[in-house]
Amino acid sequence: MDLSDQRMSYEAEGIDLAAMDDDPIVQFQSWFVDAQESVDPEPYAMVLSTVDASGQPRGRMVLLRGVTTAGFVFYTDYTSSKAQEIEHSGRAALTFHWHSLHRQVRVAGVVSQVAPEVSDAYFAGRPRGSQLGAWASDQSAELASRADLVSRLDEVTARFEGSEVSRPPDWGGYQLRPLELEFWQGQPSRLHDRLRYARSSEDSDWDRSLLNP
Repeated sequence: MDLSDQRMSYEAEGIDLAAMDDDPIVQFQSWFVDAQESVDPEPYAMVLSTVDASGQPRGRMVLLRGVTTAGFVFYTDYTSSKAQEIEHSGRAALTFHWHSLHRQVRVAGVVSQVAPEVSDAYFAGRPRGSQLGAWASDQSAELASRADLVSRLDEVTARFEGSEVSRPPDWGGYQLRPLELEFWQGQPSRLHDRLRYARSSEDSDWDRSLLNP
């Protein structure tokens, strides 16, 4: 399949350095609001990238569930492959792509579990079907058949019938505390704008630099 001639020209307005906030988290929140107001159906969808014990990079789509000055929050099964990779390295990266705006944001940093009470609060607000699914799925483990998964879902549905669904002990949130963010704005002729914010530690000030496309 030859895709060498498949491309589009990006004609959006470029990055105005004077208008970009000195705090990249504040700037991310501004761009995220733009994405929410655009036609992108899931602006909170992101690629979570991790590296396993052998050095093999892995990526998958997950959902951003919160962002504050402290970092970016997402939730998963603590026994999943992504969780094992996070626990091994303590680091991860996120990539957001908002096609309608011709924008991308990359984030890299250190990761840790959120407090149990934070995970409890988020889990309590999930749709009941998602709550039951978290109990039924042994995430990333081999599955003999779809029927087995449906059977486990039937079992947990019956177990919690008439009561609230508690959070599974091996399910919860992570917070990525960024050390680097890069804002990318598509431009004509592939001369894209790239602005990187970086710091050496979580207590350091942010430095900004332009990058070649």
